[in-house]
Amino acid sequence: MKIHPSRRLFLRKTAFATTGIAMLSSNSILNAFSLHESPFMGYNAYAEEKTDLRTSSFSGKHITVQGKIYDKTGLFSMPNTTVEVWHLSPGSSKYRHQGKMKTNETGEYHFITDFPNKEEGKASRVYFKVSTNETTYFTELLLNDFDAHFTGKHWEENNQLGENLFPIKEGSKNSSTITFNISI
Repeated sequence: MKIHPSRRLFLRKTAFATTGIAMLSSNSILNAFSLHESPFMGYNAYAEEKTDLRTSSFSGKHITVQGKIYDKTGLFSMPNTTVEVWHLSPGSSKYRHQGKMKTNETGEYHFITDFPNKEEGKASRVYFKVSTNETTYFTELLLNDFDAHFTGKHWEENNQLGENLFPIKEGSKNSSTITFNISI
């Protein structure tokens, strides 16, 4: 009499082998373990590369955020640096406004978006992840109808920018431009 392994045992071993092969061959799973975890809610590592995050270019309040990415000394601009941004969508508690871009040869970035919603008890915020091959940095820009601000943590980590540190907001209530520089 021959001993035949059960069909259930065969299926279990096949499932384990298939799962192992899928995990080893998947770049997204391997990358998931090496990605820097965000200190802010709503971060999506797979955000689309775009600079226009608006849902409609005709209605609503829009802001253009621009700036320059500097090295840690605050003296040299950082070309080809990845800048990822996200914020709460207007009138929603979802982070549907997300984008990714690269700085140009002089380290400048820019994007246009709808004015962000705010969490209860907090100011409206745009979150940033700035990264090179060696460094990753997270920060946030706080907004209201009249001005733009940053946190004490941002000031401590970027005060080498001197007069380039403070955000500058220009324009009207419904359409404004904010200059926001960051050093990494």
